[in-house]
Amino acid sequence: MLSGVLKSAVAIKVHIQIIRVFAKMKELLLTHRDILLQLEILEKKFESHDQQTQLIFEHLKDLLNLPQPARNPIGHRTKKEE
Repeated sequence: MLSGVLKSAVAIKVHIQIIRVFAKMKELLLTHRDILLQLEILEKKFESHDQQTQLIFEHLKDLLNLPQPARNPIGHRTKKEE
């Protein structure tokens, strides 16, 4: 990354912020992984229960894998584009 090579104060601040963002992303991914592992453990533990319990686990997994919402484009729009 260019901000790691440049020596200005702004470049150093940007580089630090980038590292913080990647660390936060890693933390979030590990958190979700832990949740999924715990769900699998619970699912195995209660495997003998009725179908409604299985349906709850399926819905919880679906909630963790929701697609990202579509974003509106950034920028100025002309009358022709609207």
